[in-house]
Amino acid sequence: MNIILTGGCTGGHIYPALAIGDKFREKDPECNVIYVASDRGLESKIIPGAGYELKTVDADWFRRDKPITMLKTAMVTLKGRAQAYSIMRKFKPDVVISTGSFVSVPVVLAAKKYGASIYMHEQNGFPGVSNRMFSKFATRVFLGFEKARPYFKQPEKVVYCGNPVRKEFYDRDRQADRAKLGIPADDFVITVFGGSLGSGTTNDLGEMLIRKFGGRKGYTIIFGTGREYYDDVAEKLKADGLDSFDNVRMTAYISDMPSMLSASDLVVSRAGALSVAEVTMTGRAAVFIPSANVTADHQYYNAKAVEDNGGALIVRDGENAGREAMEIIEGLEADRDRIGKMEKASAEIAPRMAADIIYETIMETYK
Repeated sequence: MNIILTGGCTGGHIYPALAIGDKFREKDPECNVIYVASDRGLESKIIPGAGYELKTVDADWFRRDKPITMLKTAMVTLKGRAQAYSIMRKFKPDVVISTGSFVSVPVVLAAKKYGASIYMHEQNGFPGVSNRMFSKFATRVFLGFEKARPYFKQPEKVVYCGNPVRKEFYDRDRQADRAKLGIPADDFVITVFGGSLGSGTTNDLGEMLIRKFGGRKGYTIIFGTGREYYDDVAEKLKADGLDSFDNVRMTAYISDMPSMLSASDLVVSRAGALSVAEVTMTGRAAVFIPSANVTADHQYYNAKAVEDNGGALIVRDGENAGREAMEIIEGLEADRDRIGKMEKASAEIAPRMAADIIYETIMETYK
């Protein structure tokens, strides 16, 4: 069986696709899987490192502000479709699996022309433009959240499965991961990050955490700033004399997220669909700060599914979000029993069978 994965720009699209690819490789070691996407996002860093061949095509954001930019997008998309179709003629895919974003558009269009079976996975409660637009071509549309179902006009195609998470997040051991990372076994470990792109709100909170816990015995702070923010954050911390604490681990991008989450007592992050799935898969208590700059407030609904089960608390984004989150963190740090209960509740709703549901459904329905 030959499979093409597509979807990209951010880890929230890339990692679910890789989890699906890993499941196919696990079930059928003889299958051939490649990844087709653009080279404009994190694809070139993440995909080869995960052991997949990456083939790139041209793609562009949907632009609606001016006719000239819409024309440019259309021309780039047509070029990308031709490139993707050429790849398909050589690779001969049976199945194309898209996790969305603009980079998937030329690949899905080429798959329709080529005649491969098309499957889509939508991570969020409010579907992205590309998945909504091209779901009519799909044999099945898999959902990360049940809330997305009404947005697809062919309900017979829709299958709820949750968000697939890489096998590296399964069955972690906190103490083993702390030993691996060189973190003291008894430390209170707080991990704060803003997704693969970072965010000003979580970075402000990271600075607050460093001011409070930096240099204090018994605490470790893991702080992912996002690549675009790292230099500015590092410069500010250095200017304030906050850049030399042994118990602070600041990085532009948390590459070993499974170990870092596993080692944590408390996770503070945005509420992108992938982040929520990974936090629950490792069974960690969380404080989610959903981004206010997303369509239909979908990050809030991602987080609320965990909060409703008792595994997380939500802080609404805004001017005081950092201070509000800090108060919650201080309260939880003083109530370790509550954190333990939150961990159990978080693990209860982890999407453990998502990749299996996708694999079994595709094997039953592809032509």
